[in-house]
Amino acid sequence: MPSPGTLHWWNPPARWSLTPGGTLLLCPDADTDFWQRTHYGFQHDNGHCLFAEVAGDFILTTTVRFRPAHRYDQAGLMVRLSADCWLKTSVEYEPDGPAKLGAVVTNHGYSDWSTQNFTAPENRLSFRIRREGPDYTVETRSSDGEPWVQLRIAHLAVDDGVAAVQAGLYACSPIDAGYEAEFEFLSVEPGRL
Repeated sequence: MPSPGTLHWWNPPARWSLTPGGTLLLCPDADTDFWQRTHYGFQHDNGHCLFAEVAGDFILTTTVRFRPAHRYDQAGLMVRLSADCWLKTSVEYEPDGPAKLGAVVTNHGYSDWSTQNFTAPENRLSFRIRREGPDYTVETRSSDGEPWVQLRIAHLAVDDGVAAVQAGLYACSPIDAGYEAEFEFLSVEPGRL
């Protein structure tokens, strides 16, 4: 993980801890989410995000183990400019069917969600977001050494591609508390692949 002095909380959760080995255990508070307007009509900007301010092109990577408890429990990566402009990627838990692996992109205060069914038995995934100018490539893989799989390429409308953005880990529990996410690391590297 980047050094603790370079990381900042957006809405810190009541329960979190950092192990001596550097794993972050994050237990989201109940009724937390990041979503703006589209389809559901509600606006939530109270999820938990541990971020660094990062300028220019970068590669943001993490691996997270998740133990969901309620519908829509989620944890992954987030890039944030404001409440009206951000993206996140994760697996959202669905107890009555396959979970949803995907990305949410929010521009001008409206969120859109691209998904695919996630039926793998694993409870551990790696996520990567690459910033190239004002554009972002979102990728995932289930095991170390496997090739990265592209989930989405997106543009953030008010991103000039140069100024610093908030980039880091996030987790939410839209229904109730009880979800646990263990982030094995957070890597923020300059440049492109």
